[in-house]
This record gives sequence, C-alpha cells and structure tokens, in this order.
Amino acid sequence: MIPDHIKIGKTEDYLLEYLSDKKYSKIGFLLDKNTKENCLNKFKDSLKFSYEIIIIEVGEEHKNLKTCSKVWESLTNLNFDRNSLIINLGGGVICDLGGFIAATYKRGIDFINIPTTLLSQVDAGVGGKLGIDFKNYKNQIGIFKEANTVIIDTKFLSTLSERELKSGFAEIIKHCLIKDSSKFDEISNNLEWEKNNWNELVNHSIDIKSQVVKLDLKEVGLRKILNYGHTLGHAIETTYMSKQNKLLHGEAIIIGIICEAYISFCFNKLTKDELNKISNFITQIYNLQEINYFEEIIKHTFQDKKNVNQKIRTCVLNGIGNCEYDIEINPNLILDSLEYYNKIL
Repeated sequence: MIPDHIKIGKTEDYLLEYLSDKKYSKIGFLLDKNTKENCLNKFKDSLKFSYEIIIIEVGEEHKNLKTCSKVWESLTNLNFDRNSLIINLGGGVICDLGGFIAATYKRGIDFINIPTTLLSQVDAGVGGKLGIDFKNYKNQIGIFKEANTVIIDTKFLSTLSERELKSGFAEIIKHCLIKDSSKFDEISNNLEWEKNNWNELVNHSIDIKSQVVKLDLKEVGLRKILNYGHTLGHAIETTYMSKQNKLLHGEAIIIGIICEAYISFCFNKLTKDELNKISNFITQIYNLQEINYFEEIIKHTFQDKKNVNQKIRTCVLNGIGNCEYDIEINPNLILDSLEYYNKIL
C-alpha cells in the first residue's frame, strides 16, 4: 500500500492542494538547467504562489558538499527561515541532495520531492534516504528523513532520453527480482520494453519499496534487500565516475544485478536456468559495455554501507522474487562475477 504522503497524479493539483493550508515564509524550487526548461515550464503558469529558483549543475559529479555549500549560501542570502519550504524538482541527484540540504539547513526545514526521472520516481524520490557523495563514494554522507510529500507525475517521463529511461528501468527490474516473480515474468517476456505501461510499473515499484521501508525505515535489516545489485553497482558507478565512459546510475546497477545474480547462483540460491533468464533478458534490452578496472571496483566495495568489520556484505536472490541480505562474500567471488558478466556480452 502506498503511503498517504506519496501522491500520484498532476503535479500542479497536488502541489496547490498541499500548500492550501500552509503559510510558509519562503518557497524555493531547487532545479538544474534541464528541469527548469523541461519540467518547471510544464506547470509554472498554474502556480498561484511566489517562489525563488535555485539552480545547480547537472550530474552525479555535483552531488557533493561543494554544491550543498552553494545552495545553503543561496538560502541564507534569500533569507529562508525555518518556516520555509524547498521543492526538489528533478532526478535522483536533486532529490537526494535537495532533501539533505533541507534536512540540515537551520536543523531542518520542510521539503517536497517531485521526481522527474523514472529512476527517481521508483527509487531516489521515495523512501526517506537523503545523501551526498564524498570523495566520489556514493551517498557516503546522509540521513534518513521522509519528505513532507512526494508527487509522482509520469508526464515528466516524456522529457527523458532512451538512455535515461533504461537507467530507471533497472530499478524496476530490481524490485521485481526481489519481491515479485510473476511481474518479472511479465516484463521479461516483453522485449519491446519502451512500450511498457509506465504508470502501472511506477505504482508497482513504489508499492514494493514502500512496504519494505515501512518495516525498516533506517535500513537495519529487511530494507537492505532494496540494495540488491548495488554492492557491485555502486562500486562500478564510483569507478567509472572518473573515467571517460561514465555510467548512469541505472546502467551500473543493471551490471550489478547480473553480477549479484551470478553470486546468488554460486551460493546455490539461483538455478542455472534462473541465472540465464535474468542475464539473457538484460543483455537483450541493454547495450552493455565491457567492464575493466577490477581491482578498483573491488576496492570500492569495501566502502559499501552494508559491510561489517571490513567484511563485504551483499544481497543474494533466493530464487526470483525472493531476496536475502547480510551475505558475506570475498573479493575472489566478486572477481568471478565480473568475469562472468564480461563473458556473456
């Protein structure tokens, strides 16, 4: 069941409804140049309140303390007080960073997430995880705090490139693999992936994530299954952040999903047929690139937030539709999984 604070529908309607009984001193939109041009312009004429605009640079490489400092300075110069509101309009970077900025500015002001990418609508925009990267490590600094409201409006998906849409699809695939085998069967039998019913799939993913988060907000147990594919995925994304051929978040995660499916197979949790089913589906949908820099990737897995006592811990599938967490793995198995991934391309 989707929580009451998550609204699915027209942005302008739910935004005005939320603000109807509020009296904020200041309201500000946090945007990048893309969401200012392609998203805010879709509904700004219907807004009946005054607001400030703060624009940050586009891209994961700007999800850091330097950007936070600039935004905090802008909020200070614009005289935002504790009775102010930030509206984060954008993808995962905007939602992660904007929420973190709001939650820490003057010890916390209200914020709304309006995720505009498929990835942020099914992942970063919901669930109350806020954070920034540090030394290129993903979400190394952050807190848990739910947005006052989250507005999911799939009209923004029309602004995305095919590459960005596929990046978000990776998180939908993940949700099916960890919680819904029948839905995975459905999407894996449809190789015309771009013709998916995105409204239905977004609702499905939000429902799965919300159920898990309700039981474990601060990720001390069950919520770790939402990180399936992310132990390797984050390490790969971090590694390629400094390379010429950078990967989008979902592109790294889909590689992590294959690698961690292979690891699940090595633990006798997935059958060979299940591993092949996952791998074949993904390789038919995605234009995957060969992965190098194995030592660097393994080094980055030691910074994963699921680790304990410098032991790498990950999630494994116990059959399609079920997931286990806190499974200790060694670097040699990671190496084997990366080699498996390259072999199936």
